[in-house]
Amino acid sequence: MNRFRSAPLVLALMAAGVAGGAGVELAYRQPAVQAAVAPPAANPASANAPTRTPDFAQITREQGPAVVNITVSGTRKTAALPDMDGDDPLDFFRRFQPPGAPGLEREVPVRGAGSGFIVDPGGLILTNAHVVKGADEVTVKLTDRREFKAKVLGSDEKTDVAVIKIDARDLPVVKLGSTQNLQVGDWVLAIGSPFGFENTVTAGVVSAKSRTLPDGSGVAFIQTDVAINPGNSGGPLFNSRGEVVGINSQIYSRSGGYQGVSFAIPIDLAAKIQQQIVAHGKVDHARLGVVVQEVNQALADSFRLPRPQGALVARVEPGSAAAKAGLQPGDVIHAVDGHDVIGSGDLPAQLAARSPGEKVQLKVWRKGESKDLVATLAGAQEKRAAADGDAAPVQAATGGKLGLALRPLGEQDGRGGLVVEQVAGAAAKAGVQPGDVIVAVNGTPVKSVEAARAAVDKSGKSVALLVQRGEDTLFVPVQVG
Repeated sequence: MNRFRSAPLVLALMAAGVAGGAGVELAYRQPAVQAAVAPPAANPASANAPTRTPDFAQITREQGPAVVNITVSGTRKTAALPDMDGDDPLDFFRRFQPPGAPGLEREVPVRGAGSGFIVDPGGLILTNAHVVKGADEVTVKLTDRREFKAKVLGSDEKTDVAVIKIDARDLPVVKLGSTQNLQVGDWVLAIGSPFGFENTVTAGVVSAKSRTLPDGSGVAFIQTDVAINPGNSGGPLFNSRGEVVGINSQIYSRSGGYQGVSFAIPIDLAAKIQQQIVAHGKVDHARLGVVVQEVNQALADSFRLPRPQGALVARVEPGSAAAKAGLQPGDVIHAVDGHDVIGSGDLPAQLAARSPGEKVQLKVWRKGESKDLVATLAGAQEKRAAADGDAAPVQAATGGKLGLALRPLGEQDGRGGLVVEQVAGAAAKAGVQPGDVIVAVNGTPVKSVEAARAAVDKSGKSVALLVQRGEDTLFVPVQVG
């Protein structure tokens, strides 16, 4: 969470939620003269849709006993100067992350609380990874007030899913569902322990599906308006049939508390993480090996895309699954196994549920044409290729109408490009900086000023420069017309 503190909105790892609203039923009255007015035709798409507010009381009675309260305790190292006694109510909310202050450190107690739900009568429980992170002791309290010490079988920080186990038998279990048939506008219900208030029920609707967040997780979150607060983390999100469809995980907030936008991890993904943890004690995520970015209108114009859609490949890691499949910087990935990639966040979200060794069919836009590629996903544990070394500079030259003073970068280990010596005009306005290395223009690699100038001359009013800045690589659209 610390990385987002400077932003107007803070990504809070606490749990997802929804504010309840009263349902309204509309009764159709059959006209008195049936021969004159025909009844409305049935809508097949809504034939199975609920026509009234779900029975939240029944769902709570049937599924509530399988929802548990989790308390954790542990220690962490922190700077000695601040007066921190471990009673900060946001300690848990901050995922037990040390403040990173320099100087003397001391161990301070950490306490927190969260929620979870039983998925196996033998004591298997799903919760959030950030609930149990850094915990020396985990205690689970059931709705019948029994308490058990829990063992953490494993956790996956990338998806924020953890599996814990208690020594008990014949426990009530939740009914697991799927997000496949979940629709925006559907009723959902959360049960958890916000601020330690056990077995609290809140309800609302699905606000969006497949929502990606700037946390690097690649999870396609379910966004809801269910009221979620610290302590709800790890609790279940139920659909109107009483099936778990998500794990409440995060909120967006300026205050640190619920403000109407909450996020849940899809249960389909969580179930796959659970299987790996139970079988191996750890999770190995599938990896394509690309850095992608969003496609805006200027980049769409540069690459002759019909609309600003897809994941633009800014960098392909040498030796990765993407490199072996033939992906190149400047490619725009439009679909994975027939599932559309609308925004750049859709790509990691679709790969999150895959396993290493799986083959995926990629639909790619390259230089005005659509291509099909097949990639065999690698494991995240596989070693990445060594980073390119520094290249030797050569002579300086000027880049023309872009407003760039460039010099070729001598090749080393097959790498080349143009170093930006000075920048002005359109390029400066677009955000190009001195020291940037221009690797490609509109997806075409450039190793000389002449090659860059020729590529720019072939462009329209927008030019996409593939820029390497430090360890980052991204496309920068420059308006030249």
